[in-house]
Formats: sequence, structure tokens, C-alpha cells
Amino acid sequence: MTLPEASLNPAPGLQGPILQSIAVSKHFSSETGLLQRKKPPVQAVNNVSLAVRRGETLALVGESGSGKSTLGRVLLNLLAPTAGDVIYEGRNLGNLSPQALRQVRRDLQIIFQDPFASLNPRMSVEAIVGEPIWLHRDTNRSARQDQVAELLRTVGLAPEHGSRYPHEFSGGQRQRIGIARALASEPRLILGDEPVSALDVSVQAQVVNLLEDLKHQFGLTLVIVAHGLAVIRHMSDRVAVMYLGEIVELAPVDALFETPFHPYTQALMAAIPVSHPDLRHSRPVLGGDMPSPSNPPSGCRFHTRCPHARPLCREVKPPLGTAEGERQVACHYWREVANAGAGSLRVPTPSAAYSQRLNLFESYQALSLEG
Repeated sequence: MTLPEASLNPAPGLQGPILQSIAVSKHFSSETGLLQRKKPPVQAVNNVSLAVRRGETLALVGESGSGKSTLGRVLLNLLAPTAGDVIYEGRNLGNLSPQALRQVRRDLQIIFQDPFASLNPRMSVEAIVGEPIWLHRDTNRSARQDQVAELLRTVGLAPEHGSRYPHEFSGGQRQRIGIARALASEPRLILGDEPVSALDVSVQAQVVNLLEDLKHQFGLTLVIVAHGLAVIRHMSDRVAVMYLGEIVELAPVDALFETPFHPYTQALMAAIPVSHPDLRHSRPVLGGDMPSPSNPPSGCRFHTRCPHARPLCREVKPPLGTAEGERQVACHYWREVANAGAGSLRVPTPSAAYSQRLNLFESYQALSLEG
């Protein structure tokens, strides 16, 4: 049995993004007692416009509390936006009837961060993976069992694993079960909410490679929420950098890593660990903590921590405008910031001693392989 691919590919003639947010905001109100002062709402996502292209892998990155996971859930209509619209294939998800929304649910799936908490411990793997098939596709039990077995093989598990329960698997295997469940409804877009952050480093590489293979095999569009920049560079086409509920930079992945324009992006890049002390570089200082999303700063939300901040940054909010080519950045002084950060982010040349040790190691490795 092979998984159907017809429904996974865009229909001929369709143009534009597969999924789009238009001025989307998501605020959470804080419940208070009768005699307590009412607290301002938490502005988790604020006025975000974003387009996800067909067949691409778009990454949402930022610190914890930046709003990237909330934005991902709003894009899938798991959370209703406080303001703005989410458009899927030309349809406003907020205006769909329950029946029409159920049809869309088949196309939009999610892989959760915690591979154990997202699986029902009382259900077998066959029941977990087969549930979307039962909900969205008219099949009998025998056909459903065959489809579950094929899905398990697709994600690198054995069909006999279907009779087991989540606690009988390792973390990486449980995440593969979550991926199989996401594939079961034959989706067109999958959101991965930090799908590898809870896994060991060696297992992370396996899951990332699996997602890459599945994307090309079934023509999927991926939206990956993550804070591991090494993972992002390996598998993404474009990256949207979020800070305090807003997108501050959007660019193709190679351009972003080579020359980050926004000072916050520069700080994220500079925080990437290096493999050896001789390769260390000077890092832009990112002082202080992220402000409260209940009371964000005026003007540019990053100005309280930005080493390049000026009076204009405190007074006027910079729009997310086109910088160069496909790149967008929300900074009044992005040209000066990019030029100032280029030297500090350049990887220095390794010392002679380090180069000599590296050559000796490579020679030893070659001799070992020959022996």
C-alpha cells in the first residue's frame, strides 16, 4: 500500500500562499477576583502578517515567551485570534462552518513538542494513529489497520508496534508515532511545535532527517517552531524571527545566517555555541530580560535591550518593511546595524596550533580507516 499523494499536491492553477495571517493578534486576559484590580491582557501575538508558501519549510524562532508557539496554534485555528484573519487556500478560517472547518482540519496537522504528553497512555499505537483515519476517511477496520501499518513503516517503526502502548517506546520512537498520526489524515501542511527539543541530540538528527524525507515524499509544507538554530539552518527555507509577539526579521535561511540585519537576530546568532575556544568571536551584549508581554515598551519593543537604540526607537515603532530582495526587517537603523554586526559575527581564523591538531586528527582518522 502507498499513501495517496493526489490530495497532498496543490491543484493546478492555484496561486499565492497556502496559509496566510493578516494582522493577527492573540491576547490572553488575566482573570482576577472581585475586589482585585483588573490586569492588562497578555499580548502573546501582536499584529503579525505572514505568508507560508507552498512546499517550503518556514521556521519561527525566538526566545521563550516570544509568541512563536501561540502564533503557530493561531495559524492552525487551534486558538482563535483576538484580531485579524487566517486565510487557508483563500478561505477565512474564522468564517467557516463547523462542517467546513472539519474538512480543513484534515489538511492542517500538528506535531507537538512533548512526544509523551501528546499521546494517550490508555490507547494503543494502532488506535492513536488510526483515529485520524477513522475521523476523516471512510474506511473499514481492515483497511484502517493496513494504513496504520504502512504509516508506521513510513516513519521507521515496525507494523507489530501497533499493538503496544506509548510507555513502551523511547522518546524518539514516541515522536515518530506523533509524526505518523499527523500524516494519517493526508495533510498538506504540518506544524512542528519544537518537535525535537525534548529529544537527545543524536535522536534529533534522525527526526529532522525523517521530516525532510517526508516533506519531499508527500509534497508537504512545513512550519517549524524552534529555538535550536542548528536545526533551523539544516531544514528551513525561510526564517521568521519573533520578539515579544512580533516578527522583527524575515529572510531566506542562508542570508539570515550569513548577514543578520536586526540586532536581536545578531544576538541570537552570536549565542550559537562554537566547537573550539580558538573559534570564539566577540558577541553583541544582550542585557536585561524580555519585558512583560502585558506591558510592552513603546516604540520598538526591543529598544530596552538593544545596544544600538536611539530616541527614535523609543518613540516610533518600526514597521516590518522590505530591506533587500525578499528580506524584511523591523528596525529604523538596520543598515548601520548590519554593517556594525558583520565584523563581530565573522568566525575568526583558527590558530596555527589548532589547525595543526586538526590536521593530525584527520591523518589519524585516515590511517584508522585504511587499517
